This record gives sequence, C-alpha cells and structure tokens, in this order.
Amino acid sequence: MERKPKYKRVVLKISGEALAGADRFGLNDDMLGSVAAEIRQITDLGVQVALVVGGGNFWRGRSSRNMDQATADYMGMLATVINALALQNAIEHVGLPTRVQTAIEMKEIAEPYIRRRAIAHLERGCVVIFAAGTGNPFFSTDTAAALRAAEIEADIILLAKKIDAVYSDDPATNPNATRYTKLTHRAVLEQGLRVMDSTAASLCRDNHIPIHVFALEEPGNVCKAIYGEAIGTIIDD
Repeated sequence: MERKPKYKRVVLKISGEALAGADRFGLNDDMLGSVAAEIRQITDLGVQVALVVGGGNFWRGRSSRNMDQATADYMGMLATVINALALQNAIEHVGLPTRVQTAIEMKEIAEPYIRRRAIAHLERGCVVIFAAGTGNPFFSTDTAAALRAAEIEADIILLAKKIDAVYSDDPATNPNATRYTKLTHRAVLEQGLRVMDSTAASLCRDNHIPIHVFALEEPGNVCKAIYGEAIGTIIDD
C-alpha cells in the first residue's frame, strides 16, 4: 500500500548554519543541492512547501557587542535574503518554480510578502521562500517561521537544524543531556528549552502549530518528517 504524506502544507525552517554544512560559514553547494532534491521529492508527493531561512551562516546579530541591536538585526535580515536567493537558484535547478518574498521591500530581486499571493503561489505548485524575517528587529527567524505558518495555515513547522533533536542541554558540551522524542509547547516554554525563542514557541502554542525538529544533514530526513516518521523531536499540544 502506497504511503501518503501526513501533511498537505508545511513551513520548512532552515537555519543558516545548516546551509553552511561542514564549511561552518557561507554556503555549501552540496548542502544546497541536497535541500533542493529533498524539496523536489516532497513536492512530487503533492505537498505545498514554504521555506523560512535563517542567516547565521553569514551574520548573527545577537553576538555583536559593539552595535545597537536594531542595526545588527537588520543586517541579519539581509543575510537571510542572500540565503533565500541561493535556495531559489538551487530549487529551480531541480525544475521547481520558486518565488522569494521578502518582509523588507527589495522589488528588483524579490516580491514583497503578501499573504494571499503567497498562498496562491503555493496552490499553483510554487515553492515560496520567505526572507528577511518578520521585517522587524528584535524578532528572530524562528518567530518569522511561526508567524508565516499561522498566516498561511500550514499544518506543521519542520525545523531543520544542525542538531538532530531537542535536548535538555547542549549535547556537545554535556554528554548527559537528555534527548527528547516528544514534547508539549508548554514544556518547551516552562523548561526554557532552546528549540526556538520564547516568542516563536508561544506563537506556535497559541495557534496550535506542531513543530518537528530534526537534522538537515541526515539524507532523507525531510521526506521522513513529511510521512510523520519518528525522527528527531515532535512538539505538539
């Protein structure tokens, strides 16, 4: 019996660090190609895909000590646009129509974010990439993913990261950190787990949006998540 995808419309949130792959900075061509191939696989299943991309492979504003936060955050938004254009190019190379929509208007290279237009693109089979976060400083790209998921009525946020699941502590520094397979939104907030920032986690909880956290570098993980397989960590009510 042929398996059917568990979700019809998803927001795939990709961290900038994940796009850097083993390079740790900038863009890794192999990783871009791998992401594009997996997106092609799930769109072939009839799944509508929207992407939100981070910018930490180029600029992490919150690590800057000598710059005001708003300026640092705007620079981070511009970094997400670089990543969005790279993803657009990679996805179009595998034969999928793609649109980049930015929360900060830059009409020469992308469309402005318009909710109804984004939904129309998705319904026509386009992959839509949301760039520049929410367009506001002091809000992360995780919050942008939660906001866009609520706006386009996505079934789930697929949170593709460098780490393979949610842990009670950083497993790189604490080998005794607990690995979670299932969590509630409330537990994420109450325990202060660093899945996403509290604003994003609260928005997902209030709008009943599940989150599936898994490693992007593991081949096939995006498809496994679409089928609802038990990889990484699933966060739900």
